[in-house]
Amino acid sequence: MSYALAILFGYLLGSIPFGVILARLGGLGDLRKIGSGNIGATNVLRTGNKGLAALTLLLDALKGTAAVLIAGNWGADLALIAGLGAFLGHIFPVWLGFRGGKGVATYLGVLAPVFWPAAIAFAVAWLLVAAVTRFSSLAALVATIVAPLTLFWMGRIDGAVLFALMTIVIFFKHSQNIGRLMNGTESRIGSKG
Repeated sequence: MSYALAILFGYLLGSIPFGVILARLGGLGDLRKIGSGNIGATNVLRTGNKGLAALTLLLDALKGTAAVLIAGNWGADLALIAGLGAFLGHIFPVWLGFRGGKGVATYLGVLAPVFWPAAIAFAVAWLLVAAVTRFSSLAALVATIVAPLTLFWMGRIDGAVLFALMTIVIFFKHSQNIGRLMNGTESRIGSKG
């Protein structure tokens, strides 16, 4: 498997819009016209359907994990490339005019099989920040800083570089959230806005 095939495989897997599919199957309509319009689990949660939100979170993470594990059969480098493809596929899915989610669950799904201690650090950081502030966006931003720092600290330089690049994309996708956090108008976890 070549690098091009690995990233294409990951991209196609990552581009499956589980939030949109599950919202439609659950009778919630077009998720892109609800709440923030985002296709991820946080916006599904805004519909009030916690079960569908949890399932969206799980499936968005698992598509990243699956890309890494499957491509890993052909080499560690290809696993990382496929994981990057899944992450980019979730954020820029061809099926939705390249308007996807913010990539946090898929980021974690890619991270877990690459280096599970960094995934645990990510999860702990996310949970602590979310519990204290009730801002999903802030929790995601902090967690995506913690992950590459953990990889770097543990000597996984290749992974640290990849996840640092993915963190930059996460910050870019959260630019509106950052603005709302700064001016005090960001929605908290569980709010419908």
